[in-house]
Amino acid sequence: MGLAPARGKINLALQGGGAHGSFTWGVLDRLLQDPRIELEGLSGSSAGAMNAVVLADGWMKGGREGARQALTDFWTAIGKNMPASMVTQGQGDGIGLNAAAKMMVNMAGYFSPTQLNPFDLNPLRDLLVRTIDFAELRMHSPFKLFVGTTQANTGKLRVFRESELSAEVLLASACLPKLHHAVQIDGEPYWDGGYSANPAVFPLFYDCDSRDVLLVLLSPLRREGTPTNVDDIEARITELGFNANFMREMRMFVHAREFAGPALIPAGRLERRLRNLRFHMIDSHDLTSMQRTDTKLLAHGPFLERLHGQGRERADEWLAENASGIGRRSTVDVKKWFA
Repeated sequence: MGLAPARGKINLALQGGGAHGSFTWGVLDRLLQDPRIELEGLSGSSAGAMNAVVLADGWMKGGREGARQALTDFWTAIGKNMPASMVTQGQGDGIGLNAAAKMMVNMAGYFSPTQLNPFDLNPLRDLLVRTIDFAELRMHSPFKLFVGTTQANTGKLRVFRESELSAEVLLASACLPKLHHAVQIDGEPYWDGGYSANPAVFPLFYDCDSRDVLLVLLSPLRREGTPTNVDDIEARITELGFNANFMREMRMFVHAREFAGPALIPAGRLERRLRNLRFHMIDSHDLTSMQRTDTKLLAHGPFLERLHGQGRERADEWLAENASGIGRRSTVDVKKWFA
């Protein structure tokens, strides 16, 4: 029996999370293999933005297979940045940073980037410039792109469109201020987009025709157990901070759809769009490899490949269970998770 056709295009909202973004690589790799999945808009912050732009650049150069290869090349290059001497391997999914690597990360909390890296050296910049044709992408992007950044002096979200893309825009979207210099764009300093949107969903609602939004989430919507030691509490506080704006935005969509009322009541353009909005979700719940926040810094090839495989598995499960819902219905209970 053949695959049931999906109806129409979908939009992707891609969460950031450092090395955990390789889970999204796996999700996208599997989605790109399915001819039923057509894309219109992609929104992301940090690693989510990297995945979105790399995918679009690869598609522009070589279609679906070009996009898959571009993502593979990008994450393979990322995985070569961390030497094996900084990694420790425990039982099962117990891979992580070793004591020396953790000490280096902790030291970053006591020094500014101008002290630790006065010349603003960033191998990611070299990789982006080498692999992505930003000039061509600005003119001929195959998709609508929305890259979230945070204006450091005001805290405001700025979403860059495909016509504004550059290596600096992507670096700004992934700029952790304890590790990197603020990225200057048009005379303004920018930090990681996750501080103000992780990711921004509203552009997919207002600027795209498709009413289907697939959320690809890296942070669990619920964690079991409450942290008690200082390190775990600090990690959870950071995670909550990065998720707060996304959770608030999704809550707004839930209540706005309820306010729009049932289809029998006459409505304006905004109400009709809200009524037709359909959400879907692929997340990383129950994956022990992504439970520890310190592994977001684990840019180690074998770890990234493991998350890629897990992302593919989750996407495969989602396609089997929910692809037929595209264009017809939401396949996730957003009120349960976000209201």
